[in-house]
Amino acid sequence: MTVADGRESAARRTARRRSRIPTLFGLTGGLIVGVLICGAVFAPWLAPYDPTERVARPFLSPGPEHLLGTNDIGQDLLSEMIFGARVSLTIGIVAAAVALMIGTTVGVVAGYYPKRLGSVMMRGVDVILILPFLPLLIVLAAYLGRSLLNTIVVIGVLIWAEPARIIRSQVLSLRSREYVLAARSMGAPDRWTILRHIVPRTGLLATGSFVRAVSSAILLEAALSFLGLGDPIQKSWGSTLFWAQARGAFLTPAWKWWVLPPGLLIMLASLGFALIAFSLEERINPRL
Repeated sequence: MTVADGRESAARRTARRRSRIPTLFGLTGGLIVGVLICGAVFAPWLAPYDPTERVARPFLSPGPEHLLGTNDIGQDLLSEMIFGARVSLTIGIVAAAVALMIGTTVGVVAGYYPKRLGSVMMRGVDVILILPFLPLLIVLAAYLGRSLLNTIVVIGVLIWAEPARIIRSQVLSLRSREYVLAARSMGAPDRWTILRHIVPRTGLLATGSFVRAVSSAILLEAALSFLGLGDPIQKSWGSTLFWAQARGAFLTPAWKWWVLPPGLLIMLASLGFALIAFSLEERINPRL
């Protein structure tokens, strides 16, 4: 074996080791997300109590009957965490889907018609990206009102710009491919060309953008709920933090079982989707 062959073999082994990292991250993120989704789906069977009912004395410390203790009105916090996964994950997934639909539409149209129409649309994307995000989010949420639907709409319409830019860059590359040029030269309608040749080839990129958007949407929902701008009727991880802060949990030892669990679950859910997104990016983007 020559020195060049040895170097090439070592380079291949290094590449294989590096390729295992995204796979490990993807499996870890998938496991985290899968456990959380299963907990949300089977919440009525997993939760030991109804999260809206008073089942014990207030500020009860964790114990065998109440593993995370109770809040200030005697509601079981473990049950609240399990049912809260339904609201937090639903808002995150649906808001990300809304953002992806808007972003994909804008990105495909702006990439396929890059001159006048695309230029105007991308200036709108630039405006969305340079606006102060958090103040705009708070103002829109306060203006539209506190409801589950409004929270989804506000988050969805504010996080679509980044997917739009990513997908547009892909479409700019696809529109110059031979099969697209051949379809256009034969007189195929633009709508047919877009739906037949462009949109299907942006699927993997859109999937990665969707997963990243879910991670962001979960954090944004928690932020809005913590500020008191979420749906007051629905129990989510963010609303649990809001009521803990509003009812003085930080002034008592109850913060250990009332504040830490929802905070850790929010972090864990966001981390799980972020790991999946990282794993997908390593496969979608050859430059990585």
